[in-house]
Amino acid sequence: MLSKTLYFLFGIVSFLFLFNCAGGKTKPPTSGNTATTIPAQPADDQLASIANGEELFDTNCSSCHEIEEAGIGPRLGGITRVWSEKELLAFIQNPAKVIESGEPRAVAQFEKYKLVMPAFEYLKEAEIKAIIAYVDHETKSKNIAPLKVEVAAVKVKRFTEPIQASPLRIELADYVTMPASSDREKARTRIATMRVHPSGDGTQFVSDQNGLIYRIKNGEVNTFLDIRPLIDNFATEPGLGTGLGSFAFHPDFLDNGLIYITYAEKPTGKYADYSYPDSVQLKLQWVVSEWQLKDVNAPVFAGNHRELLRINVPGAGHGTQDIGFTPGLKKGDPDYGMLYIGTGDGGATLAKHPELTHNLRSLLGTIIRIDPLGRNSPNGKYGIPADNPFYDNPDPKVRKEIWAYGFRNPHHLTWWNSPQGRALLETEVGEGNVEEINVIEKGQDYGWNVREGNYALDLKNLKSPKPLPDGEAGPFRDPFAQYDHTDGNAIIGGYVYDGPLEALREKFVFGDIIRGRLLYLDLSKGLNDHTVYEMFVVKDGKVTSMKEMVPTPRLDLRIAYDPFKQEMYLMTKGDGKIRKIVKAYLE
Repeated sequence: MLSKTLYFLFGIVSFLFLFNCAGGKTKPPTSGNTATTIPAQPADDQLASIANGEELFDTNCSSCHEIEEAGIGPRLGGITRVWSEKELLAFIQNPAKVIESGEPRAVAQFEKYKLVMPAFEYLKEAEIKAIIAYVDHETKSKNIAPLKVEVAAVKVKRFTEPIQASPLRIELADYVTMPASSDREKARTRIATMRVHPSGDGTQFVSDQNGLIYRIKNGEVNTFLDIRPLIDNFATEPGLGTGLGSFAFHPDFLDNGLIYITYAEKPTGKYADYSYPDSVQLKLQWVVSEWQLKDVNAPVFAGNHRELLRINVPGAGHGTQDIGFTPGLKKGDPDYGMLYIGTGDGGATLAKHPELTHNLRSLLGTIIRIDPLGRNSPNGKYGIPADNPFYDNPDPKVRKEIWAYGFRNPHHLTWWNSPQGRALLETEVGEGNVEEINVIEKGQDYGWNVREGNYALDLKNLKSPKPLPDGEAGPFRDPFAQYDHTDGNAIIGGYVYDGPLEALREKFVFGDIIRGRLLYLDLSKGLNDHTVYEMFVVKDGKVTSMKEMVPTPRLDLRIAYDPFKQEMYLMTKGDGKIRKIVKAYLE
C-alpha cells in the first residue's frame, strides 16, 4: 500500500514541472500560454473519450489529484489552459527526462520536492489523451482558471540527521518469482506480506494486494486463496491503499483454522461500524474479516468467512494496513489471541477533514486491539478486551478498541522481545518530510495530524513542519527513530533478525519502498541507539543497489521474515521476485 506522501511528491513535482518545463527537452513558450486544443471528433466519439478519460482518471490519478481542489498533489483543473496536448502527453509518458535534461526550473523543483513522478509509459497514448480530454472538459465546463506556479531555486531543508552508511554488506539469492497478477499494473505484482504456516513445516504464504494469497512449498508457488470472486465490490483501484491489505494466522490456527484478512470494498451502502457525516466523501470501506479453513494443512482454501468490522474512509490511501498477533505468547497471557489492527487517517487530513482523525471517537489514525473470538463489541462480532486503555472511559462515543492513536499511515507492525521487555514497533509513512519508527505504548498519542516526526504541523500547510518551541513537546510520543525525505520517501518495515548470520543479528531491518534503500536500527544494546543505518547489497563482488537489481519503473520494496527458518527476504513488486539474504558481513 503506497505512501500518500510519495504520491504527493510524485504528483506535485510532476505537475509543477508541467507548468514550467513541459516534457523532454522542450522549453516552455517565452510568452503567453499554449492551451490544449482537443482535436475535433464526432459528438458521440468525444463523449465516449471523455467518459473513458474520467474512468482512467479515477483509476490512475484520483489518489493524488482532484480537478478543483489541491489534495495530495495540485488540482489538475486548468492545466489544459496552460499546456498543449502534445506537451502534456510527452511529459506524462516520462517526466524524468525533464530533470535529466538539466532544465534549471525542473532541477530546482526536483531539489525542493526530492522526488519525481514515475513514468506512465504503461498507459497507451490514446488513454493519456482521453485523460487529458476529460480534464479539459472539466476545466471548461467549470471555468477553472489556469494554475499559476512561481518557480525559484530552493535550498533543501533537512529535518533529521542523515542516514549513516555502515560497513554491513549482504548478498542475495533468488528465492521464487511470484505470478503476475495484472497486465495493467505499473509493477508486475502487488506482493506485500509474507506469513509462515504456524506448524513450522516450511510452508509460506504471500499476499498480493490484487486479491490473492499464494502458498509456497518446496520452491513451488500456487494459489491458496483468491478472494476476488468471494467479495462483492472488492476494490483494487486506484492502487495505493486498496485491495487485500494484510493477513494473519490466529495463535490457535492449528486447532481452529482461523485466518484474518483485511481488504477494501467500493462503497455500496453497506452499514459501517465506523462512519462519519454523509457530507464528507466516502471513497472506500475497509473490512476486517475472519476466514475458517476446514483442513489446516490443505494446499487450497476451503471453508467459510465472516465480517468482523467495517470502516468508512474518505480517500483511497492510508486505509487499514498491517494486522497481527503478538507472537510467542503462552495461553493465559492477557495479550494472547488479541488482534492488532493499524488503520491510517484514510486521507481525511488532506481532504480537509482533520476532525475525522486524531480523536478517540474515530477509528481513523489508530492502532486498535480486539479479541476476534469475543462478542462484546457494538456489532456483536468481536470482543473488546477489558485491559484496553480506554475501555472504562465514560464517554459512550469513545472507541474502546483503541490501543494507541495519532497515526497517519501505520504501515507495518512487528514485535520484539527487547531487554526492556516486549516491544511493538510501528513504521509510519510520513506526509512530506519525515518517516518514522515508533515504539507503541498503551494509550499513547503519536501526534498526527499536528505532529510529523518531532515537528509541529499547521493544518493549513502540512508540507512545512516547524520546530517545536522549547518546552512545548505536548502530550505526544516522539518517534524512536526517523529519517528525512532527502534520504527516502516511504518507509517499509521491518523485522528484527535473530538468525545465524551474525553480522545481521539484533538488527531491525527495514527499508524505503521506492528508493529501495536497505536500512536498519542496531538493537544490540536494546532500545538505546536511535541512529538509522544503511546496509549495502553486494553482487558479483561489487556493491550495488536494489534499484540496479530491479530494472522496472517501480521497485516497491517489502521485507519479510520466516521465524522458523530464521531467514529474511526482500520482496519487490516491480519484478515479482522474492530474494533471500544468504550472507551478511562487515567490510
